[in-house]
Parts: sequence; C-alpha cells; structure tokens
Amino acid sequence: MRQVKRHVALLTEIIAPYRIPVFNALAARDDIDLHVIFLSETDSSLRQWRVYKDEICFSYEILPAWRRRVGKYNLLLNRGVREALTRAQPHAVVCGGYSYLACWQAARWARRQGRPVLLWSESTANDLRRRHRVVEFMKTRFARLCTAFVAAGKASRDYLLQLGAPADRIFTAPDAVDVKLYARRAEETRQRAAAVRAQHDLPRRYFLYVGRLVPEKGIFDLLAAYSALAEHERSQIGLVFAGDGASRGRLAERAAAITPGSVRFSGFVHREELPQLYTLAEALVFPTHSDTWGLVVNEAMACSLPVIASDVAGCVPDLVEDGRNGFVFPAGNIGQLTRAMRTWLQHPELTAPMGQRSAQRIQGYTPELCADGLAKAVTFACDGVA
Repeated sequence: MRQVKRHVALLTEIIAPYRIPVFNALAARDDIDLHVIFLSETDSSLRQWRVYKDEICFSYEILPAWRRRVGKYNLLLNRGVREALTRAQPHAVVCGGYSYLACWQAARWARRQGRPVLLWSESTANDLRRRHRVVEFMKTRFARLCTAFVAAGKASRDYLLQLGAPADRIFTAPDAVDVKLYARRAEETRQRAAAVRAQHDLPRRYFLYVGRLVPEKGIFDLLAAYSALAEHERSQIGLVFAGDGASRGRLAERAAAITPGSVRFSGFVHREELPQLYTLAEALVFPTHSDTWGLVVNEAMACSLPVIASDVAGCVPDLVEDGRNGFVFPAGNIGQLTRAMRTWLQHPELTAPMGQRSAQRIQGYTPELCADGLAKAVTFACDGVA
C-alpha cells in the first residue's frame, strides 16, 4: 500500500541547536513533508547560542518579530502567521507551546481550515510559571483546540493529563540531543585529556554545572552545598560553572570566600567544546528549582557522565535513576545535595559504572526517536479528521 505523506507546519520559538537534529530526522522521513515556522531566529537576551543554519536540512522560514522582556515574562509578537500557513497548506499544524500569540493564531487558522492542531509541550506540574490561575485557564483553553498532544516525557505527559488531554491522544516524543555527536566528541576528549584540561584550566577532579547563572537554576544551592563539604573534601575536588547570566558576579563573590576549594567560571561554552567539560567531570549537577526538561542532562549522559539532579527537573523521571546513574534530591535541599556530592568523594569507583549506565539509557532519547513520536501523533491526528 502506498504510504501517505503528510504536509506538516510546525511552529517553534527559535532556531535552537538541539532542535535542528530532530527536525532533520523528521524531514528525512517518507511519511512527513515538514515546514518549520520559527517565530524568531534567536533570543540573545537569554542565550548566547550560535545559530547553526548550515546544518538545517528542512524547509523553514523566520517570521518578522517584535520582542520585549517584561520582568520575567517574554513578549514575542509576530506578523504573517496566517499568510505563512496559507502558503504551506499543511495537513496538520504542530504548535511548540501555547505561550505566544502566534500559536493561538495558528490554532485558529487550522480550526477554520478543518486541519488538526497538535500541541507539543514540555511543561510540567513543577514549573514555577504555572502558578497563575489565568495562565492555567488559558492553557486549558488551548488544549481544547487540539486533536492530539506530544509530550517530552513522563512529567509533561502527566501535566497534559491535568490540562484535560485524553490519555489516548498523547504521544511521547522524547526530548533529545544529537547523542552520536556528543559521544564522538567525548571519545576525542579522552584521547587528549591532559591537553583539554590545561586548555580550560580545569581542576583534576570537579563537579560541573552547565546553564544560565540565575537563582531559579539553583546555582546558589550548589555553591552552598560545595561550601558545606569538609575542608579536606573540598581540597580533593573542585566546582566548575559553565554558563553566564545576571547572577555571575554575586556567585563569584561568594565563591571567592570558600577556602580551601576550587571554584572556576568557564563562561558561556559553545556546543563544540561542551563535551570536553562533560567528559572530564566527576558528575553533572543540575540543581534547578524549575525546568521543563533540562537538555544539559541529555548532553552529559551522552558523554557517559553520572548526574545529580533536583526532583523538579522535567527530565528526571525519564533519565535519572537514583543510585543507578546518579542521584536525585529534593529541590532546594542543600543538605541532601551535599550528601550526594560527598558520595563521589567517598566512593570514586561509582563514577565509571554510573557513567556507563547513563550512556546506555540515553540511547532511547535520540533525534530519530523524537521524530518518530511526532510522526505518530501527526498520523493519528490526520487519520482522525480524514
């Protein structure tokens, strides 16, 4: 039987480097004709990512945009949403969230044209941004416009159920990074470990944090937990922060008062060099107070790294098994975070087997498997309105 090829318009905020491999995999399928509509090229106020346009192997366009940040809120308005969809004439519209007016415009366009709308969501019940009654009401309204739903993992699936999405209409497209790329660069790093360590001025042993340097990421908890280690313990292991943000200065001031010990700030590190920092670390520490997923965990695991993560991180139910490939602690609990870090000092033999389990587990979170989940949701939605 001849396979039906569905034309899909997918709306998403920016050209994020971790999404390009997923969209490439989706566009390479025989059953999907993909057109991605980016609402903005990037958001330089939050991220210093490079825009890897040379890696894009799918049809796309970037809408004219007007962006302003109001407090903690990101206001992004676009022109040309309806026109872009009219040109694309998709069989289905996938909205990567419900935070932007463009997604609502796309959903309304699709409903008027009799095309199914799919919501691709990473939100979880632990997201600090969900604690507003009006916002939750609007999310529920958006869910009613949708024929099918795509969840990033277990936590986001549970949250979609809370919003009223029927269980049989939720498909999982696991959040993914290019696992092969990170694994390959990790192996290259191991072959020249001494030179890489000198290049980045890394301690002999260290815990690693990767992400924005802002309070909601739990960075001050991490520094306090490191400080709570005994002096002889801190003299054995350092702490490296890779990233930048508004709290870097205050964090560095507090770090300077910790002695003995070694706290380094690597600044923002691009994708090409991140595997080097992951590979030589003892463990990635992800102490977030609110994170819908946390793709740095995927990246670290692809480099065979154990993970210490807070229990509110959206990726934890899927990726981190307490005591197997890392440790999970209650968000904000500095005492338990300190104990988890101390475990590595008392039992350094844990690093290798836990890292191996991380590498094995992340094989189920590849761009191809994410694309497969999206394709299954599209097929279901289109067949339902055929």
